[in-house]
Amino acid sequence: MRKKKQYQDHTSTSKMMMGLLAFESNQGGYYSQLFGIGGVMITVAIIMLSTGYFGGIGAPFAPYFWPYLGQLPKKKERKRPVRVYMDGCFDLMHYGHANALRQAKLLGDQLIVGVVSDEEIVANKGPPVLSMEERLTLVSGLKWVDEVIPNAPYEITEEFMNTLFNKYNIDYIIHGDDPCLLPDGTDAYALAKKVGRYKQIKRTEGVSSTDIVGRILLTFKQKDANTDVNVAADEKSGAESRDEVKSQLSHFLPTSRRIMQFSNGQAPSPGARVVYIDGTFDLFHAGHVEILRSARQLGDFLLVGIHDDQSIRDRRGYRPIMHLHERILSVLACRYVDEVIIGAPWEVSKDMITTFNISLVVHGTVGEGNSAGEIDPYTVPKSMGIFKTITSPKTITSISVATRIVDNHEAYKKRNLKKKASEDRYYTQKKFVSGD
Repeated sequence: MRKKKQYQDHTSTSKMMMGLLAFESNQGGYYSQLFGIGGVMITVAIIMLSTGYFGGIGAPFAPYFWPYLGQLPKKKERKRPVRVYMDGCFDLMHYGHANALRQAKLLGDQLIVGVVSDEEIVANKGPPVLSMEERLTLVSGLKWVDEVIPNAPYEITEEFMNTLFNKYNIDYIIHGDDPCLLPDGTDAYALAKKVGRYKQIKRTEGVSSTDIVGRILLTFKQKDANTDVNVAADEKSGAESRDEVKSQLSHFLPTSRRIMQFSNGQAPSPGARVVYIDGTFDLFHAGHVEILRSARQLGDFLLVGIHDDQSIRDRRGYRPIMHLHERILSVLACRYVDEVIIGAPWEVSKDMITTFNISLVVHGTVGEGNSAGEIDPYTVPKSMGIFKTITSPKTITSISVATRIVDNHEAYKKRNLKKKASEDRYYTQKKFVSGD
């Protein structure tokens, strides 16, 4: 009787299993989508356990079901994020630096940036304009940067490369397609290339720190003579003078695609507290980063108004060093900025406040200075009770940065001549590089 009972239980269980499989087939895979074949066998095993099937003569049949348990979905192991490293001096931070780091971030999951020490910059290029603290603030303020290594060496030595691989878990070292040569003419990234841990990005055309230093020297030279840089070539005599002025004008070719690459592409959520701050944001510096950080902390969405070149010239007597589209990209690259108004009006109007649903208008205590007797551009938000003056965390201004170069113009002219030679070689041998 006992053997007959076990045989009946086994027959009943087998029929149940076949019925489940038939159900799966008839439902067009519905059961399989929920559990799969492994799930069917677990169900059968539970039935066996609940009926005492594994006791006695039925037990030997159980191993036939075990192979199906291997078909259960396994939990995927989480892969370690790909960490990429890029270094630089990042002196006179500009949109070219930002775009290089944006491209580097696309080659991995986490971007670690090395900021070259002052001593290494002096030894390989010449005196830096910005201090290490200022350069760290600028790099840390970029939306694509995850971690910063201060006082990085200019050359990727074997010792430092091993530190990157072992201490910082770096997978790849990144640099642009333009050559980076040491004083002896050797490639600064030769070792990284040799071990197969090097990746290349496309250089951003139209700007360099060398170019900006040249613009500053020329702009202030013309400013002292009350002459606009943009008309100086017409007033100076000789082809050499015209070439000098022309060489220092911006060669940036703005595209809508580049702006989209830098933009967050998001509107404020319903009910978000929108904070508005405006300015020139010329020679984007550490003071800009800190005031934007302070403004962003006052709301949920930071909208930045950037004045156009002509408006700035009308009020200050000279154009900004960086033109409007260059300044837009520098501001958009900042991690604290959500959106910008391109060529924002000088005065904040009621219609503008309504259009952008602005909850608070802020302005810092440090600025480039306004013309005497100028109408207060914040009259309307003040009358509405939505204006706030916030203490600027740093006293640095675009003028003070430019003055550092002007006051030491001989040293920077020498530095520029040295760098210009290598940049001229790059453009002479330049070839199209896909990507970006």
